[in-house]
Amino acid sequence: MADIDRIPYDEFSMFEENAHEYGIAFDQPPTVRRQSVPLGDGRQLSALCWGNGDPELVFLHGGAQNAHTWDTVALALGRPLVAIDLPGHGHSDQGLHGSVDARSIAADIATAIRVLAPKSKAVVGMSLGGITTLAVADHAPELVRSVVLVDITPGVNRAKSMAISNFINGPESFEDFDALLTRTIEHNPHRTVSSLRRGILHNALQRDDGSWVWRYARLRSSENGVRPEFSSLWESVSNLAVPMMLVRGMLAQSVVDDGDEAELLRRAPNAQVVHIANAGHSVQGDTPVELAELIASFVY
Repeated sequence: MADIDRIPYDEFSMFEENAHEYGIAFDQPPTVRRQSVPLGDGRQLSALCWGNGDPELVFLHGGAQNAHTWDTVALALGRPLVAIDLPGHGHSDQGLHGSVDARSIAADIATAIRVLAPKSKAVVGMSLGGITTLAVADHAPELVRSVVLVDITPGVNRAKSMAISNFINGPESFEDFDALLTRTIEHNPHRTVSSLRRGILHNALQRDDGSWVWRYARLRSSENGVRPEFSSLWESVSNLAVPMMLVRGMLAQSVVDDGDEAELLRRAPNAQVVHIANAGHSVQGDTPVELAELIASFVY
């Protein structure tokens, strides 16, 4: 049997590379630990806890991502924060009702926030994480003191998210790392190869035969026989009683259109909306330092 070319992985080993790529000062490695939160039913959620003080921010990633998607943003912010792996993603166990049921996910996330960051100033959610943020605000409003939505509104639908779904619902496995990297580059034309490589190492697993599979539970539209429907969460936008900012990527990969933005402002006239000209759907991947500056300005 031929030797397998194994690629080593240490989830805490790439922060300096992150920082240098984006011009962030790096005097010493950041204090980051992984912590699990029991959900009381045998399942656990996993999170990355940054810094030593009480966490000031909570970050929720998008579907088919994981907590490390926020690494560069966290490095740029330099504040104590928590980035949570959503159920069915990263190192977290599966959700009770799958990986895209926002209200079910929200109950799990609220449990984690109560344990890890009960006094946080804001919840920042991208894509599915943003939808979940709105659901958490309904489920446990005392935990959500301000909201940052990163390229998402409840107006997301199958057509708007088709490019993302096409990437997520690709091959079940890949023969080697290069095959996985090549496909990822094709679907993320605005990202550097080095950042995509780091992202894959955080979000994929190498099997004993040398092939690679994604960490996340596969998020097909038919999961549990139900296509996710988020439009009911428009009411959550209407009911939100805390400051909110929408950060909208303006490149073609964005899932937010002018109609979504107008509806959000109709329901929440005091919300801030910021357009990022050179970012697509993954604002934290395309322009992480700019996003960090926006979050800091909005929250502090």
